[in-house]
Amino acid sequence: MNPIIQYLIVQNIVKRKHRKRENEITVEEFDHEMNEIKVELSHSGRDIIFILLGVLSASFGLKSFLLPNSFIDGGITGISLIVAELTKMPLPYLLVAINIPFIILAFSTVNKRFAVKSFTAIIALAVFIHYLPFTSVTNDKLLIAVFGGFFLGLGIGLAIRGGSVIDGTEVLAVYVSRETSLTIGDIIMILNILIFSVAAYVFSVEIALYAILTYLAASKTVDFVVSGIEEYIGVTIISEKNEEIRLAIIEKLGRGCTLYSGKKGFAKRGVPLRNTNIIYTLVTRLELSKLETEIDKIDNDAFVIMHSVKDAKGGMIKKRPLSK
Repeated sequence: MNPIIQYLIVQNIVKRKHRKRENEITVEEFDHEMNEIKVELSHSGRDIIFILLGVLSASFGLKSFLLPNSFIDGGITGISLIVAELTKMPLPYLLVAINIPFIILAFSTVNKRFAVKSFTAIIALAVFIHYLPFTSVTNDKLLIAVFGGFFLGLGIGLAIRGGSVIDGTEVLAVYVSRETSLTIGDIIMILNILIFSVAAYVFSVEIALYAILTYLAASKTVDFVVSGIEEYIGVTIISEKNEEIRLAIIEKLGRGCTLYSGKKGFAKRGVPLRNTNIIYTLVTRLELSKLETEIDKIDNDAFVIMHSVKDAKGGMIKKRPLSK
């Protein structure tokens, strides 16, 4: 192993354990730390690839379809497009500026890591739009609305798969849902109705109708790209190391969980079934990437079942943000 990497690992363990002497680190601790670093690097690399592909797709959809034809979309991107049309200000600057308040909100609503990744993705989107030489593909309005929405939705979905967003709408929706009785879906719908109404008033009803078509194409593409696109994900975890995973969910994610008493069903006839605890927890889809990382750190062979949950009420899901 590279001596520099080994030194950094040792120092990290020393810092975590509050020890003063390096020779107090055991082989087991070193191996455990090395495994965590491998998992972190693997997941981080995957997230970066998803985010870059997402930013590339979204910038292509905007620059080759929507921008040359003065089309708009929903969300913060739609607001940026409207402001750009009215003020003639460059869209890349508006995308960053208008999203900044929502990125700041993400620090408390989701977590610091998510906010940094999202802000980086938004800056990358602005840079791609400004510098990449995409050209207009078609002048057909129907194709512009459908495929512009498709590539934009593909970009948003890939960015979510990478643990970030390139539009601050969902961050705002998560925050408002915690303060009111409205669901995240209700808030996003209300915001988009306002955006399309402004588009109809400022531009024309035709542009607003095409904007709705663009938004529908984008949202359906996001549904397709992101498995379990609904607001929450229910996660069932079956593992021999269920106690360690339970503590990780509570201490590192700041979430609650429920334990079910079960039995291992894979056994031959006449062989007694072993008892086991089954963990069930609920996270937002924005937190799913971090949960998977923590599970893999502890037990890469854990059996994990995920299913979509439209919304949730009570418990810890809306009461506290993800731990930093």
